[in-house]
Amino acid sequence: MPRLRYSRWDGTQRPFSLAAEAALDELARHLMEGMSVDEALSWMRYQGFELAGQNFRVMGVEELMQQLRQKARELMSGRNLDHVFDERWQKLRDALDREQAALRERHGDESQRLNEFRDRREPLPKRLSEALRRFESHEWEDAEAEAAYRELLEEQAEIRALEDFQARNRQQLRGGRSLGYDEALELMRQVERLGQMARNLLEGNFSSISLDELRELAGEEGVESLLILRDLRGRLEQAGYVRDGSGGLELTPRAIRRIGELALDDIYGALKRGAPGAHATLHHGGGAITIERSRPYVFGEPANIDAVATVRNALLRDPAKLSVPVSIEPQDLEVWDTDQQTDTTTVLLLDMSWSMSWSGRWPAAKRVAIAMDQLIRTRYPRDRFFTVGFYTRARELRIPELPELVWNMEDPFTNLQDGLRVAQRLIDRHPSANKQIIVITDGQPTAYFVGDELRVEWPSGVGGTSPRANKETLGEVSRVTRKGITINTFMLDDAPELMHFVEAMTRINKGRAFYTTPGQIGEYVMVDYLSRKRRKIR
Repeated sequence: MPRLRYSRWDGTQRPFSLAAEAALDELARHLMEGMSVDEALSWMRYQGFELAGQNFRVMGVEELMQQLRQKARELMSGRNLDHVFDERWQKLRDALDREQAALRERHGDESQRLNEFRDRREPLPKRLSEALRRFESHEWEDAEAEAAYRELLEEQAEIRALEDFQARNRQQLRGGRSLGYDEALELMRQVERLGQMARNLLEGNFSSISLDELRELAGEEGVESLLILRDLRGRLEQAGYVRDGSGGLELTPRAIRRIGELALDDIYGALKRGAPGAHATLHHGGGAITIERSRPYVFGEPANIDAVATVRNALLRDPAKLSVPVSIEPQDLEVWDTDQQTDTTTVLLLDMSWSMSWSGRWPAAKRVAIAMDQLIRTRYPRDRFFTVGFYTRARELRIPELPELVWNMEDPFTNLQDGLRVAQRLIDRHPSANKQIIVITDGQPTAYFVGDELRVEWPSGVGGTSPRANKETLGEVSRVTRKGITINTFMLDDAPELMHFVEAMTRINKGRAFYTTPGQIGEYVMVDYLSRKRRKIR
């Protein structure tokens, strides 16, 4: 049996850790908003985040700095530095008086040396450090005066720092208790340590921060948060979720798969109450064996024999002839039932116009694309699934780029016609008996092609339409329909002009149109995709 040894924690061990999966889950949430990996990690460090399922909030740099600022305010509260230099000013004036008396006695009241000394002395600067610097080149006559001055000069750096500290914090240092010089120095050092800790936080120098000092300020939660922030990137790299790329950190294929699983869980979770199963059809024949049920064998079908049921049928057919070996007749044969499998080519058209950045539309739509890719690759590997983004133009989107994909800010127009063209080319290259296009959009078309010429057309007034863009896009819908491709449209806006356009699409294509919201779109799209393919044999 292994032996365990326990010891008191002394601050050097690492009792806190962050599961890479939890870090990636939070990272994925920010990626869905359109951040890059570097931007998302920076945001998580600065703003903090919740650890899902662990009932713990990781304090970010901003929150930790608030703790530091609050502690600094508490240290300075009720205190002032109005008389902090009184003793040293008096010591300097006494030394200057002794020196002036010595000069008068040795050189006379009208001597050049005395006059030069008076010019240095009157008037003295308001800051003690500057007054001390004024006499650095003076040749002293009185030894005691010089000794007193040299003692003050040794403190010049501290005095200057304390003067600067007083100037920076004049508003906070207005309390009723006046601090002496030594008390003021200690206060300054404490506040400066807090300031250095804050700078280390801002610059990401987490290893330079004293855990004991942080514990006094923010407790164990602050220490745990700091350790998690410090290890955040390393954990993700060690787990194989992020790596250095040409443009900074990038997701690995492993991370993209997990993000797909997360998106699938979010969207598909509400659908699990129904029966699972694959793409079943109404036809008998070759397919996946369903061991939950069997049926009599029909000549010509694959003989996936249910041995137990077959022997049982033979024994029940003539119980009087129970013997070994059992005599089996063709009518005794029973086979496992099968679900006939079919395949589908699906293209998801994702609106990437600027308006998709509103009201959480873009993260919801992008989550659907990632989830559908994950669903099809894991549950329906024979299917083909593609994602096409459309704005002023349209292009196929690679799955690895989806987590960090952002809407197109430079092209404000919506070219659904070009999206349909790209979708058709993909379906033509990967034909199947079942072909469908799923459109997720929040606006009517405002861009289109006439031949190879790209044209754009703003809607005519508030609530108006883009007539030529609508006409050319509906013409493309007709071409899609003639190829036997179904178009299902999910609208993220209930504007009348959009609904009228989608109704016209539906009349031509005989597909379906849904108005939904960003919070529901995932469930609706998934239900539509699965329901079109669920066909059980009898």
